[in-house]
Amino acid sequence: MCGIAGFVHTGGEPLPQDAAQVLEGMTSRMAHRGPDGWGHMLRGPAALGHRRLSIIDLSSGGQPMEHHSGRCAVTFNGEIYNYREIKAELEARGHSFRTSSDTEVILAGWLEWGPDCLDRFEGMFAFALWDDASRTLFCARDRFGKKPFFYTLQNGAFVFASELTALTQYPGLKLSVAPETLARFLAYEYVPTPDSIYREVRKLPPSHYLLLRDSQVVVEPYWQLPGPEPTHATEEELCEELRERLTLAVKRRLVSDVPLGVFLSGGIDSSIVAGLMAQLAPRIKTFSIGFQEASYDESSYARLVAKRWETDHHERILAAEDCADLLPEIVTRFDEPMADPSIAPTYLLSKITREKVTVALGGDGADELFSGYEHFIGLKASRWYNALPGFLRRGVVEPLCGVLPASEGYVNLRLGAATFLAGATKPEWLRIQTWLTALHPAQQRALWLDQGMGALRGDNLYASTKRIFERAPGSVMDKAAHTYARQFLLDYILVKVDRCTMMHSLEARAPFLDRGVAEFACRLPFDFKLRGLKRKYILKKALADVLPKEILTRNKRGFLIPVAKWLRGRLRPLVDELLGEAHLRAQGLFEPKAVRALVEEHASGRADRRKELWTLLVLQLWLKHNNPSIG
Repeated sequence: MCGIAGFVHTGGEPLPQDAAQVLEGMTSRMAHRGPDGWGHMLRGPAALGHRRLSIIDLSSGGQPMEHHSGRCAVTFNGEIYNYREIKAELEARGHSFRTSSDTEVILAGWLEWGPDCLDRFEGMFAFALWDDASRTLFCARDRFGKKPFFYTLQNGAFVFASELTALTQYPGLKLSVAPETLARFLAYEYVPTPDSIYREVRKLPPSHYLLLRDSQVVVEPYWQLPGPEPTHATEEELCEELRERLTLAVKRRLVSDVPLGVFLSGGIDSSIVAGLMAQLAPRIKTFSIGFQEASYDESSYARLVAKRWETDHHERILAAEDCADLLPEIVTRFDEPMADPSIAPTYLLSKITREKVTVALGGDGADELFSGYEHFIGLKASRWYNALPGFLRRGVVEPLCGVLPASEGYVNLRLGAATFLAGATKPEWLRIQTWLTALHPAQQRALWLDQGMGALRGDNLYASTKRIFERAPGSVMDKAAHTYARQFLLDYILVKVDRCTMMHSLEARAPFLDRGVAEFACRLPFDFKLRGLKRKYILKKALADVLPKEILTRNKRGFLIPVAKWLRGRLRPLVDELLGEAHLRAQGLFEPKAVRALVEEHASGRADRRKELWTLLVLQLWLKHNNPSIG
């Protein structure tokens, strides 16, 4: 796991004398991504930089790496898990190798197959390869976007980096923020790919490659999630196949020359990973954190799994208040605003894990691929709700939902019911995103000072969601799962894990996002994933013997913290400062009265505005720290 950065002068002119210094400035901003070393390489119009976290081939895997022929060089972030098999195939075709590194396989793969080499790579990666012979820059990102890749083309230079904080060190770039992008962030709680927070910067989408020749940038897909297919296999045969694929995925991710461990939350997904890993490796290390507040603590479940597999378990119990003090610092260290409060426990878990190991496996991706979120049940329930006569919906159901009990804890029945009703009658493509949204179009119309922003509607605010949903194969449920994987997983879950782990120079690996597992899951008829109201049906059945009974039968819990309470207490001074009238008037973006109404509703307990206020607060923290040009 590493950090990459570089630039190419698109007119072909030689690099300036300070090119190496610029590269060092860019890569130094990502020292946390690669504390074990750094390097740079200047080749004609191309400059490649690298920060290294040594995982494989510790002695000879330094980067940027040049092919032994001298024709091309690459800077690479990530891991190619099946590089040994690809290397053997390339050797049979006459290629020779000087190292035991997966990086060298990328170089030879490009020379042998061109962009088609990506079809053979199983892993997580983002890389940039410069080919002297064809004067081409070849860049690519893994199938699910586990590794980041930002780029911009300005002033005759193509500039790229793993993080925006590195990219901004290239001199002379214009970087501005469009109000429309801020509006999209307030809706999604992140900036959906391929956009970035900066108008001039793009994210390379997952499963895509980029070719730069002269000043022409071409971005093309090399893989897509498949749709559902009929199957004649029995349920037992499907369970056996899933177990084999997932076991192979875990085994592949044990390739390492440094110690490995497992993030153990106490949920189904990480428990499956831990159980399979324990069957493949002796005395594995597991890591979890817990909270003194019972409503948010899952540590007892993690201990059950650790006991079941006799792992070397490491646990730390915290006061949830400890996370409150960390949140502002962590938010400002993210290169883009991202309003997931669980960044704090993820950050702390990464910190304690890095004290013992350099690589950690986790359960990310299972909920998206096997329908583990309650929103999939909500999508089913919305059909039943919409089938009710209008007088029952308006006269009975909605009033009953309004008198349900409210809570600052993990479960808030009134908030959950209100959220369901807000999305249940929306078009099917918009329902799940409505349930996920922080600030809806109507709220935003009241929020913005700029009257032009009053034209915000669901169709333009959520245009990327509609596009993904409508292009996805299968039923409404399949389309919803596909959209979840291509937005929420990509820009929310994986960004959180990547940034929090890399802040501590820790590599995270996700067996559920193995190509073989993902393609198997997507091809399954949806009934095998959501059977009635049973989520992750086939996954639970296939791996039931790996899980303690208490884990198998418990409901899914998120990695959450008491944000609602903090916004009324511990974080209230920060709320008053950054969401207060003086600051908002000086900033000139939002209507102070509208923001104050949200603050007062939440403080009084009349409404739970944790989602809206936290998202606004994150944005203000990011804007204050980065001070971008807006307009």
